[in-house]
Amino acid sequence: MWRYAPVLPVAKPTSMISLGEGWTPLMKLKRYGAELGCNNVWLKDEGINPTGSFKARGLSCAVSMCVELGIQKVAIPSAGNAASAMAAYAAAAGIEAHIFMPKDVPQSNYIECKSFGARVTLVDGLISDCAKIVGDRKEAEGWFDVSTLKEPYRIEGKKTMGYELAEQMMWKLPDAIFYPTGGGVGIIGMWKAFDEMEQLGWIGPERPKMIAVQVEGCQPVVRAYNEGAERSQFFENASTVAAGLRVPKPLGDFLILQAVRQSGGTAIAVSDDDMMRAGVRLATEEGMFIAPEGAACMAAMEKLVASGFLKANERIVIYNTGSGLKYLEAYSALFPRG
Repeated sequence: MWRYAPVLPVAKPTSMISLGEGWTPLMKLKRYGAELGCNNVWLKDEGINPTGSFKARGLSCAVSMCVELGIQKVAIPSAGNAASAMAAYAAAAGIEAHIFMPKDVPQSNYIECKSFGARVTLVDGLISDCAKIVGDRKEAEGWFDVSTLKEPYRIEGKKTMGYELAEQMMWKLPDAIFYPTGGGVGIIGMWKAFDEMEQLGWIGPERPKMIAVQVEGCQPVVRAYNEGAERSQFFENASTVAAGLRVPKPLGDFLILQAVRQSGGTAIAVSDDDMMRAGVRLATEEGMFIAPEGAACMAAMEKLVASGFLKANERIVIYNTGSGLKYLEAYSALFPRG
């Protein structure tokens, strides 16, 4: 990731806290896309990042800035993977980490955070309830709040996904990008990166259709998109096995919706069942075991190709944001042991 240091906010090389994040593979899908009549489908696999998710990018940058600014205590509300990443980078930096997660997060996230020495609080509620605790206590506790879009640095790390994709595709962006949208900072960051690269003269004005993918049990952005609203409303009783998509109201929803609409993209929700089966199908046909969030994008692509929204000759990139190994509880429902 730090190959793009000149466009990142960290000024001192000695402040950079890196665990080898970034430059993840862009893999062409040979069988999966062909079955849909599409021969230009690519998967950007963020699951091989440190702690198994794309969250490593944003937290590498944010924690590096904490080092540069002399911050000693950080706090984060998380649906799971951001907590794991922050705990890892805070441990590498020698910074005290305070984590608040729903009590039903994947076990892998909880064990990772505890192993990295973070102070972990499991909350009976959703990520929004965790965020309220951080907001209420941060002043008294002296925590730097690393919540999504509450500070400017995580998005700077996330935008490197856009730089990386352009470089890997020889500076010609794809026709469509599918992105699993919980907090949606990946879409916001990539959209920012595309603008920066155009200003640098690296790419032209063309943009991919940005497709925000959610699940039927938690689809605030999809609902806002369909209603023509600029912001989403809190999605009551949010429920899905994809922990990263269980975000009832993204803070940056208006920025997500702007990117989707300006690009001529769309927002779409899929069922948990379609999502999980798409994940298994990809594993069977391509040898890639991806997170449910990434699998949601596979199911969404099938729908949009079938509807004619996407054409067979278009270049499609799907972002898988995490490793399937972090979601064994979710996948185990498809493979009960006798």
